Amino acid sequence: MPVQAAAAVDPADHEKVRDWFRELAEHVRAVDFAAARHLFAEDFLAFGTFTDFVSGQAETEANQWRRVWGTIDGFTYRLDGVRSIVSPDRLFAIGLGIWDSTGYHPDGTPFDRPGRTTVSLARETVDAPWVATHTHMSLFRGTPDVSHGDRPAKS
Repeated sequence: MPVQAAAAVDPADHEKVRDWFRELAEHVRAVDFAAARHLFAEDFLAFGTFTDFVSGQAETEANQWRRVWGTIDGFTYRLDGVRSIVSPDRLFAIGLGIWDSTGYHPDGTPFDRPGRTTVSLARETVDAPWVATHTHMSLFRGTPDVSHGDRPAKS
């Protein structure tokens, strides 16, 4: 059988991929770093806005999440459009999602801040939740790359 990127995905697996995106967005909106940590492997790898590569939860939280989450509002994934690719053993997946959020110019005026995420996910058993092993989040072209909002962190 030839390899296919658009091979059929078990609906339960896809729903759990969507759940990962939904839950991450909830934590971003709440600026709740501690609550989001379980969604990521301790040593996950990411591409960074502020550095080329970011390794691990602590570095990502310090150098990415804490520099963005409190500066934006309304972070929400378009859950109906989330796509997933799941391995035949159902223990590895790629999730792709588009998000919307509101950023703020230095004078406080809002701007639309859409972007996209690609995430690699793994789990130890088919019944376990997905955990991110890699993320790549980027803004759509033409979107200002810095937001100047100032919301306090919950954790």
